[in-house]
Amino acid sequence: MSWDGQNEAGGGGTQDARPPGDAGGSGGAATPGAPQTGGYGAPGGAGYGAPGGYGTPPPVPPVPPAPPAAPPGPPTAGGYGGYGAYGAPAGGFGPPGSGAGFPLPPPAPPAAPRPPADALRAVAVGLLNLSGLGLGYAAMRRWLGLAVCLIATAVLLVVALPAKPDGVAGGVRYGYLAFLLLAAAHGAWRGLRTRLSWPPLAPVAAVIGLVLLAVPAGGVVLYDHARDNAMQKMLLDRLAAADSKVTAAKGKDFATAQPNYTSALDSYRDLKKHHSGSKAAKLVPDRMRTFYRTVAAPYDQQQYCDAIPPLKYLRSVPGTFGKDGLGSLATWPDDRLATSLYECGVLDLENTSKTTASGGDEDDLADLLTTFPQSAQAAKVEPAVSGTIDKAVKAIGGSDPCGATSRVTGLGSFATTLADKAQGSSKDALTKDSSRADSHVESGTYACGVHQYKSGDFDSALTTMNDFTDKYPHDTHHALAKKFAIAAEIAKEESAAGKHVPTMASGGSIKLIVSNDSPDPVEILYTGKVTGSFTLPACSSCSDYSSEISAQGSACQASGKHYPQKTIYLPTGTIYFLHKPSGDSSATSHADSETLRSGSYYTDCAYTVSSYGGF
Repeated sequence: MSWDGQNEAGGGGTQDARPPGDAGGSGGAATPGAPQTGGYGAPGGAGYGAPGGYGTPPPVPPVPPAPPAAPPGPPTAGGYGGYGAYGAPAGGFGPPGSGAGFPLPPPAPPAAPRPPADALRAVAVGLLNLSGLGLGYAAMRRWLGLAVCLIATAVLLVVALPAKPDGVAGGVRYGYLAFLLLAAAHGAWRGLRTRLSWPPLAPVAAVIGLVLLAVPAGGVVLYDHARDNAMQKMLLDRLAAADSKVTAAKGKDFATAQPNYTSALDSYRDLKKHHSGSKAAKLVPDRMRTFYRTVAAPYDQQQYCDAIPPLKYLRSVPGTFGKDGLGSLATWPDDRLATSLYECGVLDLENTSKTTASGGDEDDLADLLTTFPQSAQAAKVEPAVSGTIDKAVKAIGGSDPCGATSRVTGLGSFATTLADKAQGSSKDALTKDSSRADSHVESGTYACGVHQYKSGDFDSALTTMNDFTDKYPHDTHHALAKKFAIAAEIAKEESAAGKHVPTMASGGSIKLIVSNDSPDPVEILYTGKVTGSFTLPACSSCSDYSSEISAQGSACQASGKHYPQKTIYLPTGTIYFLHKPSGDSSATSHADSETLRSGSYYTDCAYTVSSYGGF
């Protein structure tokens, strides 16, 4: 008798069913119809019911029903992980000979096959990632990629916002662009064989990706707009800073204010040249008009001399700023500068402290004639110079003929200088003015010498009259001027002589014999009611006296000695003499005086004392 066999899924191995009447033992798998040895009822064995065995075997209880199948699990060859017995080969717990224990779980279902490659899906994922939000990764449920994209975009926003005039650095821009392209390429590669969770259809995802490209494109547009606004604000701030410099310079002298003006002008020029389309650049023309009016403020206040440097500065602006950005302002300073040069130059002509030596502010009027030769202001220069000369000439006969003569001298020289720079009729007229001034200088010099003599300034009178006689030998006052020079020289040594004003009078009733007892020639100068001079030659047989006492007792008294002498006739009254060494003599001059009375004649002797070198 044998077990009803059935295939069981269990610990390990299978059992083959046997047909009734087959002999077999327990524990092995018997082949139908094959003789068995060593089992129950096997021929020649000692099993139950076999000859020589144990008799009839006991009844076998029925096989209990199989327990419910266990959950799926990996097949094992015994031990834990199935329900088979420890060490049972491919079997488990069960009745003897059954070959099976509790059933094992069924094997896991095979993995789903990867979908076929879909190029459109790959493109859709790449487009979704180009938005910078990682939506391509989100559609494939790749959360790490989504997080990386969001972090990169957040970092860009932190760096770029708020928008600055210069924008973000080039490295940041190009780095983020490279990242987007890499994310799009990587997403496309993943999406080639990965189904989308949503939207499930690749065409729909591609359309959404194309639409979402508006996110980075719109972001770029909005950022450029914000950056442009920031740039406009920065340029307007720069314009305001330049305006404040111009305002701060208002009221200051030009030398102090010029650095502010130059800095503001540089800012205006930069806005016009490098930011011509900006709001600030469009305001520059109006600011330049304010700039010109501020710089030229001294002209509006009729401070013409102070207005010249700033107006010259404004004339140089077109060379650096450019005429195209100035319009009528390019020539705006010209007339104002011409007027300032004329007014300041004429004002200096009237200022005696500036015209006594140079005849006026030569630079201003000369600049006017050379810079604006055809201007109405240049045409007024010659009449102004001529009128000033006339006024100075009239002053020669006044209380200060020397000052007036000096002015006329300077004006004549100045007229010559201007004539060299003038053109046309102005040149000829200025040349005539110079000649006319020189003619008045001649008479003015004589008047000056007389004035100096009468004022007691004998040194100056001597110099002036000597210059006059040397420069004007044919002047009608030449002879009298020489007498003033003689009287002034005597008055330098004997001031009382200066009380007599020289005249052309000569001669008198008193005889005066003057002799020379000196080895050097001597010049005798005299003044009083008459003035004159003469020279006595040296006495060849004479010598210096050792002392004044010896000279007084012996001078001009040696018998038989021939002394050079001169006889003159003088009027009565006090006469002043000056014995003056002539030639290379080292002797000093000696002044003396004598009162001449009628009925007598007088002698005078010139001698030299070696001890002190006087006459």
